[in-house]
Amino acid sequence: MLDGLLPVWRSGDTAGLATVVRTFRSAPRLPGAAMVVAPDGTVSGSVSGGCVEGAVYELATEVIQTGRPRLQRYGVSDDDAFSVGLTCGGTLDVFVEAVSQNSFPELADLVGDIEAHRPVATATVIAHSDPGWVGRRLVLRPDHEDAPVSGSLGSPRADAAVTDDARGLLAAGRTEVLTYGPDGQRRGEGMEVFVASYAPRPRMLVFGAIDFAAAVAQQASFLGYRVTVCDARAVFATPARFPTADEVVVEWPHRYLAAQAEAGAVDSRTAICVLTHDPKFDVPLLEVALRLPEVGYIGAMGSRRTHEDRLERLRQAGLTDVELSRLSSPIGLDLGGRTPEETAVSIAAEIIARQWGGTGRPLSETGGRIHHGGDPMKDHTSELSDPLSRY
Repeated sequence: MLDGLLPVWRSGDTAGLATVVRTFRSAPRLPGAAMVVAPDGTVSGSVSGGCVEGAVYELATEVIQTGRPRLQRYGVSDDDAFSVGLTCGGTLDVFVEAVSQNSFPELADLVGDIEAHRPVATATVIAHSDPGWVGRRLVLRPDHEDAPVSGSLGSPRADAAVTDDARGLLAAGRTEVLTYGPDGQRRGEGMEVFVASYAPRPRMLVFGAIDFAAAVAQQASFLGYRVTVCDARAVFATPARFPTADEVVVEWPHRYLAAQAEAGAVDSRTAICVLTHDPKFDVPLLEVALRLPEVGYIGAMGSRRTHEDRLERLRQAGLTDVELSRLSSPIGLDLGGRTPEETAVSIAAEIIARQWGGTGRPLSETGGRIHHGGDPMKDHTSELSDPLSRY
């Protein structure tokens, strides 16, 4: 989405930016999903997958002309659901603003942070009892001395309160609306602030430079992961064999993972896929992985016989049943696939199901909500950062 916004900003023109800030029930897009309307009328991004894009387009065009931001709710339209309502039955709150170098001078720095893998967040006033506050924003980084806050919401008190809370959301990779009193009071109403967190993409560490790893790397990249392929065999671990991976590392897997964990580069959003099915690589690697305090997913490839042998070796290495219970093996959901590409889909399906609490069953056999809630391995960051946050 920022790909469509930044060129307009750099040219000195004004674009309309529509951002989903809040959802209810079965809304099709998450908070942070955004659509850009350029001065020439071209559109990039989406706020609803098509349901209300026309209405949002018209509102964005109006906001470009007036310069006055708007917070608009879109839900089911009893009269004409297919033209301006959400046919899924959900509700979206969409904040539409005019973005230019004057209204958003920090945009280039924000994009620079995203491209450099630095976490950053924006906090924008989307509703206020004083209309003059609406559209004001802060751009903030983690709480370090060399991480200043840019912009202002309207008063030092409001800035301090929102900065404190927004940095907490950024640390957790969360995007949501916060409510305050008109001057940033912790209690009361009168001001709503949308905090969009741009955390680095979650990582997928793929161990084993085999053909299945190439397919998994491609699937993971498609899903928005920052992918590393690691293998101790230099002849196999080459960038040419894994063109969709962000990096290819030649190192013993257990040493690489231990070093990454020590450097703080493995967290609760990280997925680890062990595809070597060779004990001399697998066992030392899984000893490290299963003892890490926070990892989103750990899966290992192999037959059921390989799996039982692997468990026995890990028990002999001192791992407990609780630690072993974190291992998904054999890796993937039962889709009946055979090819590397089909296997990669089954692995991705298991990761997604665990991330959102899905059952893996056909939707035609289930009831209730289609879209699961939950904590998406701490969310894949705000969709507003797509695709520039894919680093």
